[in-house]
Amino acid sequence: TLNKQIKAEKNLIAATEKDIFLYRQMGASYLCIASKAEVDFSKGLGIASATFANVIIGKHGGAIKELGNQKLDDKRIYNAGVFQIVGSALNICPESIPKDIKNDYEKRLKQLIKQNNK
Repeated sequence: TLNKQIKAEKNLIAATEKDIFLYRQMGASYLCIASKAEVDFSKGLGIASATFANVIIGKHGGAIKELGNQKLDDKRIYNAGVFQIVGSALNICPESIPKDIKNDYEKRLKQLIKQNNK
């Protein structure tokens, strides 16, 4: 069984930009629907982000093509999911995103842009 698992892990393909886009949009859609159904925002975001991370870990072994062969740990993928899902949800259902979450997202986005321009 262990040998089959190792062989299966070797066949995992890193998540492409297209994959990440799909998972992010699915998470944002879930978050918007959950918010409109009056699910606690933090819980909805947590579930969407955990699902985002689980798919990348399960289907792609935690690897993202854009980052090369480096496999990300669960926490980094989860945190990336939070950021990406909030960003997409701001486009899909901006009225469902709490102001403090929106402000935190915009602040972090500015920091990332500044880092990338160096």
